[in-house]
Amino acid sequence: MSLVTSKQLLLDAQKGAYAIGAFNVENMEMVQAVAEAAEELHSPVIIQTTPGTIKYAYLEYFYANVKTAAKKCSVPVVLHLDHGNSFALAMRALRVGYTSIMIDGSHESMETNIALSKAVVAACHPSGISVEAELGKVGGKEDDWERGEENPYTDPQDAKVFVEATNVDSLAIAIGTAHGIYSGIPKLDLERLSQIRKMITVPLVLHGTSGIPDETVKECISRGICKVNYATDLRIAFSKGIHEILHKYPETIDPKKYNAQGREEVKQYVMSKIKVCKSDGKAK
Repeated sequence: MSLVTSKQLLLDAQKGAYAIGAFNVENMEMVQAVAEAAEELHSPVIIQTTPGTIKYAYLEYFYANVKTAAKKCSVPVVLHLDHGNSFALAMRALRVGYTSIMIDGSHESMETNIALSKAVVAACHPSGISVEAELGKVGGKEDDWERGEENPYTDPQDAKVFVEATNVDSLAIAIGTAHGIYSGIPKLDLERLSQIRKMITVPLVLHGTSGIPDETVKECISRGICKVNYATDLRIAFSKGIHEILHKYPETIDPKKYNAQGREEVKQYVMSKIKVCKSDGKAK
């Protein structure tokens, strides 16, 4: 199947009270793992890359990998730019062939965030490419910069104004999650999520989900989350597989040997999270 955009998948998830898992990848093996997991569970899936990942290996490399994986799948696969940090990067991803774009102006003022997001929407929508934006600040470290500690939560009324002003297709909100590894069990503001859901109709996105208990993620989905992002735990899973092989067979010099185990660990992790999102069996 060819790559698809995320808009209809998220609207279907919203209608069906499930979510689409969005998984950050760092190399070919992780792309393979995510695609294989989705195919095996007959689930739509979103594969995404951050600016830091792109800096390491370029948009074109990841586009080629994910496009190849999608062609070998019978399920819908989206290639998404995660946390696009500039209009220029968003346009580069659009031109290369990414089928979903996030523009993250959450570190800017409300006015600048609106203007930036609106500009990306205006550029992407004529090509049928959906746009995700972020309002509020998901904590922790995202790529090469640390998010501030100022009031991080998304205001429900601001969310309404933002969506109406920008015409974005989905909105990432801040309710207490953070990027990276949590030092304890995070406490999410689930009531705020419900309030935001009442104010806007576009699909809502949960970032910083690695480390969030599965039952909490399920509760977020029941309150309106339609896209769930996982990143850090995929890195942990891949590294775990490599460490296992090199610890057991320290003389191994063939990268295919340990990368294959890393790939398998990621696949099993992704399959477990697809089931948490309840998107297994939902591919059309």
